[in-house]
Amino acid sequence: MTEPVSRSAPAGTVLSPSLHETLKNVFGYTSFRPHQQEIISAIIGGEDAFVLMPTGGGKSLCYQVPALHRPGVGIVVSPLISLMKDQVDALTANGVAAALYNSTLKEAEARRVLARLHSGQLDLLYVSPERLMSDAFLERLKDLDIALFAIDEAHCVSQWGHDFRPEYVQLGRLRSLFPGIPLIALTATADPQTRNDIIGRLGLTEAVCHVAGFDRPNIRYTVLEKQKPFQQLSLFLKTRTAEAGIVYALSRKRVEELARHLAEAGVKAAPYHAGLSDKDRQQTQDAFQRDDLRVVVATVAFGMGIDKPNVRFVVHYDLPRNIESYYQETGRAGRDGLPAEALLLFGYGDISISRALIENGGNPEQMRIELHKLNAMVGFAEALTCRRRVLLGYFGEHLEEDCGNCDVCHSPPERYDATEDARKALSCVYRVGQRFGMGHVIEVLRGSHSQRILSLGHDRLSTYGIGKDLSQDVWGAIMRQLLHLGYLEQDVGNYSVLRLTPRSKPVLRGEERVVLARPRVRLAAVKKEPKQGRGALDYDRELFERLRALRKRLADEQQVPPFVVFGDATLVEMAAYRPVDDDGLARISGVGKHKLARYGTAFLRVIRGDDE
Repeated sequence: MTEPVSRSAPAGTVLSPSLHETLKNVFGYTSFRPHQQEIISAIIGGEDAFVLMPTGGGKSLCYQVPALHRPGVGIVVSPLISLMKDQVDALTANGVAAALYNSTLKEAEARRVLARLHSGQLDLLYVSPERLMSDAFLERLKDLDIALFAIDEAHCVSQWGHDFRPEYVQLGRLRSLFPGIPLIALTATADPQTRNDIIGRLGLTEAVCHVAGFDRPNIRYTVLEKQKPFQQLSLFLKTRTAEAGIVYALSRKRVEELARHLAEAGVKAAPYHAGLSDKDRQQTQDAFQRDDLRVVVATVAFGMGIDKPNVRFVVHYDLPRNIESYYQETGRAGRDGLPAEALLLFGYGDISISRALIENGGNPEQMRIELHKLNAMVGFAEALTCRRRVLLGYFGEHLEEDCGNCDVCHSPPERYDATEDARKALSCVYRVGQRFGMGHVIEVLRGSHSQRILSLGHDRLSTYGIGKDLSQDVWGAIMRQLLHLGYLEQDVGNYSVLRLTPRSKPVLRGEERVVLARPRVRLAAVKKEPKQGRGALDYDRELFERLRALRKRLADEQQVPPFVVFGDATLVEMAAYRPVDDDGLARISGVGKHKLARYGTAFLRVIRGDDE
């Protein structure tokens, strides 16, 4: 462990060489990723922080490094027991004093963890929100030196979030109970409304907000019209026989059926849903983590915060209920930065099923929010523009160019000059006072004689009926594209009303052309290989497989997941640069001092061919 920085260090502390030494010697990295330096420096200086960073973007280091440089123990709140174990295993493999404290521990183990905690032997302790906020545990913490509090998966705090958990709400008391301790909230998935709710509920109004962006350029997004879905899934898996992935389905029954059919077809697959016993779920997750299981077929019960970096694909067999879930679930692919795929099978029957589930909820306000989110998800699936632009646009982030790594970019639809249609749509939004949703605007454009239109006097607007030559579906496609491209925005907190953005003004003034895609009936399958990502390495694939085999053997001996030994990205670098000694191996990303001493000799033997 490196020499700690004083807790009284001023905000904005400049990174010292010791921090870079920690990064390299402990975690095996030579440089920080975007935003990490700024966040780490602020936390060391005693500031609070709200961090929104994509899965695989390096959120964990934002609290792990400060915990090693501030006096005391870092308390990390995590929602899943399995995630805690993975994080602790990975930290321990790097030589960090870390432990978890939850209901899985036997009495003797729990006592040992508490003894280490009170004797100052721990750098990081992972706890569940229920355990942390119990009166007994809070009383215990008052006698300890605490480096920081880190709240992972912070979207669970918000009722606007896609995975709200009531037990997380109590965490709002931490800011008042421990006013001098830095508090950092982290999430990979939060739209602007959810972000504001998290900040308010956790008392982080003085915190610096770090939004690192949502883009995962290594993931290729594909949407296929659902026809013979099991056949489509089987064809997809047939070309990926050595890769691990997750298949999501809406119901437990469908999960069971898919897992059984895949197993019968020779695929190493197993089901995972809340109806299975704890033992069965744990066995499935452990087998998947150890690379003994190729495919997990699951409901949304599986995977939040899953720490397996070499998931190469995520398939949605059914339409997710919101973009946040879709983004988080697809984000479980390619956490190591290597090429990954996200396939969505989209059928219109899925919409009615999801709508029925939402409408059975009983809470009118929550139902309204969830129906808006479902409509946005349908808009993504129906999109005729670059899917990455649609996805990022939902979270308030805009790409200036198409991504080149989605099915729409690889097989683009016909485009046309839609300037006049766009001006009609934008003008109509303006004429109705920017106070109505998409359906109402389309009714005005098409000259509807509905009672509501007439009672509001909207039949007297200059835009009434100017779009009667186009169908409701076509106007819907135009509106969605204007949303995706940033000319319009929807206010989810106010009945999804449409509003103009500053980007619409040049169009309305006749200063800018708008080119849109023509709607098409069928979505074509993408045949191209996944994009290799920026700075992709040319590596020896045969050597990579031998290194994987060694990693699996070592991991099995130590009873840990293979990625705890080394991630796929590290093995790719080894197979590309072929280091021949300790110095060369130490320059590979992900090889820290502790792992070099433990594994270096074995991996160098394989690289040099001494094992043959």
